[in-house]
Amino acid sequence: MRLTRQTNYAIRILMYCAANEGRLSRISDIAEAYSLSDLFLFKILQPLVEHGFVETVRGRHGGVRLAKPAGDITLFDVVRVTEDNFAMAECFENDDAECPLVESCGLNEALRKALNAFFEVLAGYTISDLAVGKPDMRLLLGLDELPERVAAR
Repeated sequence: MRLTRQTNYAIRILMYCAANEGRLSRISDIAEAYSLSDLFLFKILQPLVEHGFVETVRGRHGGVRLAKPAGDITLFDVVRVTEDNFAMAECFENDDAECPLVESCGLNEALRKALNAFFEVLAGYTISDLAVGKPDMRLLLGLDELPERVAAR
């Protein structure tokens, strides 16, 4: 299974915000840290806001921040809202599969178990696990070079 760029960068946005806890993060700063366009990140941000992972603060000194603790957001939560399709084979996609083995297929069962195991592993990791307490995270993201923008709650 391969995650989309949207999911990859959605997780990275959340990691950035977690590493920048207590401060607002500007989209332009996040985009620069990951060498992406602001427009691409705005697109990715939308489902994160809609599902309550991130909140936006408007205005001249606005930005984004986590809407809940990083330890309460699992990778499975993020993948579930950013991926459109988890079909690993044609028979996962629809009930009209042309394979005569659909009703009693061992492959179908094995793929379902593999997908469930994948989801179980993702559910065991939080954004906090990925970002908080990592010694070089702030340095690598360039957060220590940015002016402090305290997030008023």
